[in-house]
Amino acid sequence: MSHPRSTTPRIWPLAWPIILSNITVPLLGLVDTAVVGHLPDSRYLAAVTLGATLFGFLYWGFGFLRMGTTGLTSQAVGREDDTEVRTLLGQSLMMAAAIGAGLILASGPLIELGLKLLDGSAQATELAREYAGIRILSAPAVLANYAILGWFLGQQNSRVTLILMVLTNSVNIVLDLWFVVGLGMTSDGVAWATVIADYTALAAGLWLVRRQLGALGGQLDRARLIALSAYHALFAVNAQLFLRTLGLLFAMAFFTAQGASQGDTVLAANAVLLQFIMLVSYGLDGFAHAAEALTGRAVGRARWDEFAAAVRSAGRCSLAIAAAAMLAFALGGEALIALLTDLPEVRTTAATYLPWMVLMPLLAVWSYLLDGVFIGATATREMRNSIFAGLAVYLPLWWLAQPLGNHGLWLAFSGFTLVRSATLGGYYLYYRRHRWVASPDQGR
Repeated sequence: MSHPRSTTPRIWPLAWPIILSNITVPLLGLVDTAVVGHLPDSRYLAAVTLGATLFGFLYWGFGFLRMGTTGLTSQAVGREDDTEVRTLLGQSLMMAAAIGAGLILASGPLIELGLKLLDGSAQATELAREYAGIRILSAPAVLANYAILGWFLGQQNSRVTLILMVLTNSVNIVLDLWFVVGLGMTSDGVAWATVIADYTALAAGLWLVRRQLGALGGQLDRARLIALSAYHALFAVNAQLFLRTLGLLFAMAFFTAQGASQGDTVLAANAVLLQFIMLVSYGLDGFAHAAEALTGRAVGRARWDEFAAAVRSAGRCSLAIAAAAMLAFALGGEALIALLTDLPEVRTTAATYLPWMVLMPLLAVWSYLLDGVFIGATATREMRNSIFAGLAVYLPLWWLAQPLGNHGLWLAFSGFTLVRSATLGGYYLYYRRHRWVASPDQGR
């Protein structure tokens, strides 16, 4: 058995590919915007924005396929149960295929509902409907890629995430340019570029899976792929993650809607500041994902000393990221705002609410870190509870703080983040004392 201190150097090798892969996401968005933004009519850019927003929310809702697969796979790795590792991949891919096919079959009403909620102009909505009708075809590939990424991460192989993200976004960017600039297509060309890129990534992911399976022992339990009862663990974990994600989506949508109700300038200023949160999340996600793999393996081995060491190591790295972000926002926040917008009124308004951004990394770091820990431990009910505990404070606090305007909205959102972190922290401390406890002979 390795000494718990050996956990420390494994955090960074697991985290850095995820951090780099996260950085490729806004790059693709910039290229999409630049390509369509140079078309002669602004409705094409509006259509792509509406469609991309719709699918961002839709696919984010099924992110449990990645998280649930990571937690269960890492625990199977800890138990050295290669048959279970193989079977979990098969089950996750079956779920992804079923959900993806269901989304395509239900695409008509789903797209109509989503576009109605987004409430774009008539012309942009019509083009967005065409864009969405194409993008939905990639649903099985997107969800299968989630399962593949989760499976590899559960085996402490995060470099696959970087490989597949770089491949997806590179193919997407090249096809964007070819279809729109070369072939004269519009928003439909952007949609087809994304669909082809998603299936290209799936093909590459399956090839990497085949290589990995060759290095594993055990055998695929085919009977468990077709027996509904055999999916109990996946269903139990993923159902709680799905509810948790719905609650988080509601919190973000509510924040955006309340900002919009205060006018376009406030909406734009809030959008700029939310980009700061997104920047911080790139680093925090990397260490949270590393915590998922390491704590899950420790749970599978029932090595709570290693579990604690992994949490400490990921925690130190996460706190370093949060402290650096707070310092950057405090000293250079206005300069960062200026990089994101040239509009004087938006700059001034965003600067007014900048202090909330200085505080946010300290409030949010715990929820990112502990989400990773609880995914590794497959304690997803607690993750769900943390979101709804946060909402129970968020909404009343917003109602009481309405006289403060947008400051009241940021106060409510900060309260939501703080309660979410505190709830997970309370669960963690309780379980470390009463459930996640090392036996007396461990560490000898």
